[in-house]
Amino acid sequence: MGSADRKEREKEIRRTDIIEAAERIIFAKGYDAATMDDVAKEAQFSKRTVYIYFNSKEQIYFEIMARGYRRLLELLEQDGTGSPAGSAPEEIRRIGWLFYRFGIEFPDYFQAIMEYENGEMDFLKGVPDSSREECYALGEKIMERLISILDRGLAEETLRFEGDSRRTALVLWASIVGIFNMARRKKHYLEHYYQTTGEQLISEAFDLLLRSIARPAGGEFQ
Repeated sequence: MGSADRKEREKEIRRTDIIEAAERIIFAKGYDAATMDDVAKEAQFSKRTVYIYFNSKEQIYFEIMARGYRRLLELLEQDGTGSPAGSAPEEIRRIGWLFYRFGIEFPDYFQAIMEYENGEMDFLKGVPDSSREECYALGEKIMERLISILDRGLAEETLRFEGDSRRTALVLWASIVGIFNMARRKKHYLEHYYQTTGEQLISEAFDLLLRSIARPAGGEFQ
């Protein structure tokens, strides 16, 4: 390994160390309470060194979200969601429950993604276009998986909906995110006022969403 390669590898190691330190701080204290001073101390670097690699806390957070999206995509690949193993409605349900599983197995990454999906972090100052575009690209991979399932459902005549698959996928994803957000944030409210759990809410919501786009048995429109 040459000198240039070694220096580049050392840079990448430092960069990874900073991201992992930021994860520990942000996951423990929350995004708003965490500071770059906290990150530098946890990473055992000077604050100046941290700023050599990242120009803001916001940029580091986008790196953390990208890690979360990669974990979610790994689960999708391992699960085989999107392959023609089941009907399109079944595959959509699988994506929803896989997202639920992701929230159980990786709650901190799940929270990071949910905060991103429910806010406008895209427009925060201090986030380079490259960091923003990486998050967009990873999120679009998930959307493309959903779009391909919707296209297959139309071709197989197991689904019916007006408009194109991209807009329908966007509506489904927005609905799933909203459902998960309520299930996560309103646990005691759901139990006290509706005598239900977050998991039951998710299951019933999936049923309602799928009934709205599934073609009834026999192939006739409702």
